[in-house]
Amino acid sequence: MPRTRTTAATITPVTALNRPRTVKGAQTRAGLVKAAKDIFERDGFLEARISDIAKRAKVSYGAFYHYFDSKEQIFREVAEAEEERLTASPDEPSAPDEQLSPHDRIRRSNRRYLERYRSEAKIMGVIEQVSRYDPYVNAARMASQKHFVERSERSIKRLQADGLADRRLDPAIVSDALGAMVARFSELWLTQGYRSYDFDVAVDQLSIIWANALGLPPEPLPVAPSASKPARRKASAQSA
Repeated sequence: MPRTRTTAATITPVTALNRPRTVKGAQTRAGLVKAAKDIFERDGFLEARISDIAKRAKVSYGAFYHYFDSKEQIFREVAEAEEERLTASPDEPSAPDEQLSPHDRIRRSNRRYLERYRSEAKIMGVIEQVSRYDPYVNAARMASQKHFVERSERSIKRLQADGLADRRLDPAIVSDALGAMVARFSELWLTQGYRSYDFDVAVDQLSIIWANALGLPPEPLPVAPSASKPARRKASAQSA
């Protein structure tokens, strides 16, 4: 019998499974998910125990199975929620894209992704590990990545239409490549501790790489403030 490959298009979100019918049930289920995230962060996936999750959520061991079938299922829900958060809309209203330069739009997008990744680096590290052997978690990862790059692809097409980005570039390929760069960099830096970087410098460097890859015109240099009148008068007096 042929084996079906699990992809982002074929996976059924675990949030749609065992959905409670009452407000109290929904609250209990949400409490279990939050408790599970804490335990997975603390112990990792393999060492995490359902009994510890239930204890942290202040429910009985048996109550856990009223909402989830296994440790794998609740972890998949934790992973889905984290992946959706990575590429969700801004938490607070921000300036529309048309009010920002292309460089600033790229910088804002990269900063938002890295800030969200950094804030949940521990659980993201566990998700990265599990995604290598759990097709459902991997599909959630790919769905998040796809959402991120599709948004980038649309932006690249607009920049090309405006004559700002290199029209020789294939927007889909470039979006996948640059999106993979940011995702992999985030993993190496923020979960594996490969190297230590200043956060603002990392955001700027990734954004410069992104802008250069698109062939955007150089960003205008900031104008240095002019010398004050007293300072100019002092300099003139010294030269006299």
